[in-house]
Amino acid sequence: MTVTASVLYDLVQCPQRLALDAFGNPAERDATNPFVRLLWERGTLFKRETIARLRLPFLDLSKMDEADCERLTLEAMVRGEPLIYGGRIRDDDLLGMPDLLRKETGGYVPGDIKSGQGKDGGDDEHDGKPKRHYAVQVALYVDILQRLNLSAGRRGFVWDIQGEEVAYDFTTLPGQSLWDDYEVALVEARAILAREVVPLAGYTSVCKLCHWHTHCIAQLTAADDLTLIPFLSPSDRDVMIDSIPTIAAFSTINPDGFIKGKKTVFPRMGADRLRQLQARAVMLKGSPPKPYLREPVTLDVFSIELFFDTEVDPLRGICYLHGFVERHNGDNSTERFVPFLAAEPTPQAERDAFTAALDYLAAHAEAAIYYYSKYERTIYRKLQQKYPDICTPEDVERLFEPPRAVDLYGDVVRKATEWPTRDHSIKTLAKYLGFSWRDTHPSGAASVEWFDRWCRAGESEIRQRILDYNEDDCRATRVLLDGIRGLTA
Repeated sequence: MTVTASVLYDLVQCPQRLALDAFGNPAERDATNPFVRLLWERGTLFKRETIARLRLPFLDLSKMDEADCERLTLEAMVRGEPLIYGGRIRDDDLLGMPDLLRKETGGYVPGDIKSGQGKDGGDDEHDGKPKRHYAVQVALYVDILQRLNLSAGRRGFVWDIQGEEVAYDFTTLPGQSLWDDYEVALVEARAILAREVVPLAGYTSVCKLCHWHTHCIAQLTAADDLTLIPFLSPSDRDVMIDSIPTIAAFSTINPDGFIKGKKTVFPRMGADRLRQLQARAVMLKGSPPKPYLREPVTLDVFSIELFFDTEVDPLRGICYLHGFVERHNGDNSTERFVPFLAAEPTPQAERDAFTAALDYLAAHAEAAIYYYSKYERTIYRKLQQKYPDICTPEDVERLFEPPRAVDLYGDVVRKATEWPTRDHSIKTLAKYLGFSWRDTHPSGAASVEWFDRWCRAGESEIRQRILDYNEDDCRATRVLLDGIRGLTA
C-alpha cells in the first residue's frame, strides 16, 4: 500500500499500469522492452557518472540497506549534513528515495538526477515547463519533508541530461498547478492501491512500450473501447462513456443530438471534433472499413522522389543516421537506399553524417522530399545550431519548404485523410497498406537500443539491422504516399 515516486510516475503515464503492476497476473505481462531496459541502465549509469563528477562533499547512503538508510537519512538531516546522496525518507504510507537532499535555509530541498530533459516544450523562444511525471515525484519528496518538519519550502530540483539544474517551484505558476496535480495523483494512487478504484484501460501513445500492451489491447478490443478511435483520449472516453459506451454505439448515434451551437454536452469537446470522431467510428464499423479523403489532396509530381527518415539516440543526443530511399519517375524498380550513418557516437561523426546528407540533398535539388511528421525538420534545425559552419538556418528552412518537401503526417494524413486503424503512426498505416518490415519488432526505440549495442560491441550484424530498419521506414513512407494517391473521397 506504500506510495512511492515510481508509483506516481506510473500513475501519470497510465493508471491501468499501476493497477496491473499491483494486482495483475504476472503471467500475462509481456517481456520488458529492450529499449525500456536500456533506459533503466543508462539512467543508472548517468546517475553514477553525475555523482562521480560532483566536486561538492556529500554523504553517500546509496549502498545502505533499506532500514539503515532510512534511519541514517533522518539522523543526517537532523545534524544538518549539507548534501545527502541516495537517502530514504518516509511518513505514514509515503516513501521517497530522492537522489539528493540538499541543506538550505530552513531545511532540505530534494532533487533527482534524470537522464532526460528537465522540461517539456522548450525551444529558442520559450524555456519550457517542468515535466508532470517528474514533478509528481519531486512533490512527493517535498510532501514527506514537510510532514517531517524538515523542508526548506515547497520546492525541489532536477539535474538533467544537459547538466542543468531545473527548479521545480510549487509556490508559483505553473508549479502551483503541478502541486495540485500531485495531490490529485496521491488520492488516486491510494484509491487504486486500496482497490477502491479500478481504472479503465485506454489506448495512448505510451502503450507500445508497456509490458501490459498485449493484455490491454485484448481487453480494449473485446470492450470495443472508444480510445481505439484515433485521437480519442481516455479523458474523452471517460466523459462520454455513460452516453456512448462503445465504438459500435458511437457509429449509430446522431451527433447533432449531443451538440449545442459550437459546443457539445461533453466537457472540452467541440461540435466539429465530435462530428469528426463520430465519422471515424462509422468508418471503423464499416463492412469492410475503408480509408478515404476528407478533403482533396494535391501533391505535385516530381521525376525524382526522396523518402527521408532520421534516427536519433536521445540519451546520447546524437543523430546517428540519415536515410533516403530514392525513386525515379514513380517506378519502384528504380529505388535505391542511400544511408549516412555516424561511424561512432561522437559529435565529429554526427557532424560528418549531417554534412554528407546535406551534400546528397544539394545534389538532388530538384527532387521531392517526403518525410513523416515534423521531427526531421526539428532535428535538422537542432543540427544546424550545433554545427552552424555547415549550413545556415535559412538553408534548413529552404530545404523543408513546400511544395518540394512534404510532411505526409502533418500536411496530408492529419489534415485530409481518414484511416480505419487505431492510430496514425507510419508503422500502423504502412502495415494496413500491406507493407512489412524485415525486423520482427521494428520501432525507433528498438533502433536506439541496437545503436547502443553496436557502439559497445561493433557487431556488423547489428549495424546492418539498423540500416535495414531505416530503409524499411523510408520505403514505408513511399508506400504511404502511393496509398494516399489512391484514396478517394
